Amino acid sequence: MEPTYIIGEIGQNHNGEVEIAKKLIDVVAIPVIDELFGQKLKPLDAIKLTKRDLDEELSASAMLKPYNNPYSFGKTYGEHRAFLELSDEEHFEIYKYVKDIGLDFVETLCARGCLSIFRYFQPDKLKVASRDLTNLPLLEVLAETKVPIILSTGMGGKKELDNALHVISKYHSDITILHCLSQYPSEYKNINLNTILFLKENYPEYTIGYSDHSIGIVVPVAAVAIGAKVIEKHITLDRNMKGTDHKGSLGPDGLFRMVRDIRNIEMAVGVKEIFTSDSVNDTRIKLERSIAAKQNILKGDTIKEENLHLLSPGDGFRWVDKDKVIGMVAKENILKDEIIHKNMIE
Repeated sequence: MEPTYIIGEIGQNHNGEVEIAKKLIDVVAIPVIDELFGQKLKPLDAIKLTKRDLDEELSASAMLKPYNNPYSFGKTYGEHRAFLELSDEEHFEIYKYVKDIGLDFVETLCARGCLSIFRYFQPDKLKVASRDLTNLPLLEVLAETKVPIILSTGMGGKKELDNALHVISKYHSDITILHCLSQYPSEYKNINLNTILFLKENYPEYTIGYSDHSIGIVVPVAAVAIGAKVIEKHITLDRNMKGTDHKGSLGPDGLFRMVRDIRNIEMAVGVKEIFTSDSVNDTRIKLERSIAAKQNILKGDTIKEENLHLLSPGDGFRWVDKDKVIGMVAKENILKDEIIHKNMIE
């Protein structure tokens, strides 16, 4: 299987601080070693941030609504959102930090005004959040940049997806579609991973992946096993940090395990065939059964079926080849419970 494109979504888990984002990127850059086999595995591929334009975010009354809870960074929701926003220059600083360690930089832009970042840099990919799948004016301006686009479908169905694709494909076809469920955290009974198979069948011209909001790593790993080519997952330095997304994100250990397991699944999927792997040759010889003498057979005796049974190791005749043994003459004494080899018979 080709490597899965894994996106670590910081989103706004930087809590409004560039240094927190950099520390998380440092964690992501640590090599992924599978200690069981001593293999160095491919790390994750990209970091994703989110950019909002608060002038195009919520209604005036929603921005002024009191926001008093343990996750709040302000007295109103507008103050909370403002606290978490990084400037264009800060996004550029993080972009350079990501590129310096050899990862791609993906940016979720939530409004037309967010394209101001293009004065400083061009992301490797643009992400459309599920909330904006139906925001056709935004899709149009994002598509006009000709930057590859990733679409999340967490709040839409086929009609909404088709409308979005119609707008974007007027400008380019470098589009990735992510199956997604915008329930935080996602209940397993609602995830419906078979949507990935539906998308692969109905949209073969596009790359199909999965954006995960479930707890743990089993669902994204399973998504790769059934054909997802892109995985997106929220990441954090500490799941106990203040902020609404940290609880549903992967900490450093969880991220390591997810990337490790996805890379191992890529190797494990293999090809649509049944065959004897070279890796089992030693085990097969050790454990498989061979034709053996059920009793002592003397030199010159004609071997009969009742003289035989099956024992390990598997370095002799298989039972399917019994006609190569039965009716043959022993060239030497063959002791009870010993494997019969070709050189022992006429």
